[in-house]
Amino acid sequence: MGSFIHLATADGTQVPAYVAQPATPAKAAVVVIQEIFGVNTHIREVADAYASEGYLAIAPAMFHRVQANVELGYAEADMGQGMGLKTAVEALPAPGALQDIQAAIDHAHKTCGGKVGIVGYCWGGLLTWRSACLLHGLSAAAPYYGGGMTTEAESARQAKVPVMAHFAEEDKWISMASVSDFKAAHPAAQVFTYAAHHGFNCDHRGAWEAAAAALAKQRTLEFFKAHLA
Repeated sequence: MGSFIHLATADGTQVPAYVAQPATPAKAAVVVIQEIFGVNTHIREVADAYASEGYLAIAPAMFHRVQANVELGYAEADMGQGMGLKTAVEALPAPGALQDIQAAIDHAHKTCGGKVGIVGYCWGGLLTWRSACLLHGLSAAAPYYGGGMTTEAESARQAKVPVMAHFAEEDKWISMASVSDFKAAHPAAQVFTYAAHHGFNCDHRGAWEAAAAALAKQRTLEFFKAHLA
């Protein structure tokens, strides 16, 4: 359904992005932010699924500034490599890879002419939260189990757009206490928790929880329908 293009960022970097087009003219656009495993088969399938709902979907390659063509699986070695790449991207001088997300948002606006939302998973959830707070051109943001977004430093940020956040109650990286603190700090945000583990949306890994993934997706689609119309 989709194909790769290159996005021209503010600093002149050409960043690859997977773009999935809907069968009919796009009603709006959704930027899809990867986990620590690159724009792999799963992330491309996520983008394709949003395209099937009538959205232009675009998934920028968030590791491109430190390593090109990253596509990892979910084995322990892949996890270690992904964590290393994430650390390298996080260490880039500001604005770092956020300008790649901004380029995706800008491309979405130019291509479909409608509103733009953003959804991200794991590290991509954190980047989605930062995008909601720091970037321009978004109308809604839906981070899934954003690693780090419930820390004091990240929770101190203020979103510019409506936010719907999804967390896993059995997440060994994100405590429910920190989720409660985040929810209290951002009363306007919709925060949902699920009886599941970190990564429950990904049907390529053992953490997949079908019921939680379906409910979170349903809620996210309704959220985008309300804010991207």
